Amino acid sequence: MADTVTQSPLRRFVEAHHEPIIQEFAAFAQTLMPEGVEMTRVVLRDHAEELLTAIVRDMGVPQTVGEQERKSEGLGEAQTMAASGRLHADARAQHGFSVHALVAEFRALRAIVLRLYEKSGESDLGEVRRFNEAVDEALAVSLSRFTIQTDRFRDQFIGILSHDLRTPLGAITTGAALLALPEDSPARRARATSRILHSAQRMERMIADLLDLTRARLGGIIPLTRRHSDLQQICEEVITEIGQAHPGVVVRLDTSGNLAGDWDADRLAQVISNLLGNAIHHGNGTGVTLTAKEEGLEVTLAVHNGGPPIPASVLPFIFEPLARGDGANPHRIGLGLFIARAIVSAHGGTIHVTSSAQAGTTFTMSLPKATRERSGVIA
Repeated sequence: MADTVTQSPLRRFVEAHHEPIIQEFAAFAQTLMPEGVEMTRVVLRDHAEELLTAIVRDMGVPQTVGEQERKSEGLGEAQTMAASGRLHADARAQHGFSVHALVAEFRALRAIVLRLYEKSGESDLGEVRRFNEAVDEALAVSLSRFTIQTDRFRDQFIGILSHDLRTPLGAITTGAALLALPEDSPARRARATSRILHSAQRMERMIADLLDLTRARLGGIIPLTRRHSDLQQICEEVITEIGQAHPGVVVRLDTSGNLAGDWDADRLAQVISNLLGNAIHHGNGTGVTLTAKEEGLEVTLAVHNGGPPIPASVLPFIFEPLARGDGANPHRIGLGLFIARAIVSAHGGTIHVTSSAQAGTTFTMSLPKATRERSGVIA
């Protein structure tokens, strides 16, 4: 059925008040974002624009009484809201929104439009019904899609975790079998013991990451043990550890200013180690630079490598703990960056990434030197 434009009062009202509706909706959606998620107001506006445009389009499509009844039962043929509903659900699932937040967004959009429409003095129950039908259709599609996506992400995550645990578990099993041999040489037993210890420590780190993931996903904050710390010393210690794990790799350290602050040194070392490890792994031998500098009441730390750029399809979700990208070019993302963002966020800071073929890839985080309860520069 063709999209025949009908100039109904509510449709005219929505078109005339497009901007204030979008602004209020985007502001509300921003309050629903999970802790540590960075989703710009522009992105939030884009999704609101898509939904509102689809709703106005749906309201302009004529329908018979029978079509209206079928649509109220979810059996309508037009399905003008399906595409925008699916896109909205995909974006929210990928950014870690809960199903409750998704429903709250649609409830807010409905309330914003009808409240403003009521204040205008207009009254058209038929158009209000059409508006509600469009919102309900989009919500139904979004909920269905959201469930499918979250189930897929859960299964994908379990698969990644199972795969990653299998390697150290296999090493432990093999090492234990060697230790059980009665005539095994002392040197071989020592190597087997070292391998078992290393694999057990790796599994312990993975379990700790999983606990951090669960805590962050449930809306909690990564726990911190703050003390007066020097970020330069933290960086130097991490670089030493990285050098032991990657012989021959040189990490250039460039620091300036006073880098002391009230931080959890162990947690920041965890973040820096993860960023350096990723830079070495993806840098293709191009060299890695770690820069830390004082900027007023904050310290900015950046990790750069000149390797191939991060795919554009992956960048929006680089801090999420799942694989991203299209079917032909999947890109594996582990837990490290998700937990890094959660740790930086718990410190009251921010982290972001830029990546291009010309400039390379740079992860940059900004950390306030003092907690919110304190003020002034920390000496």
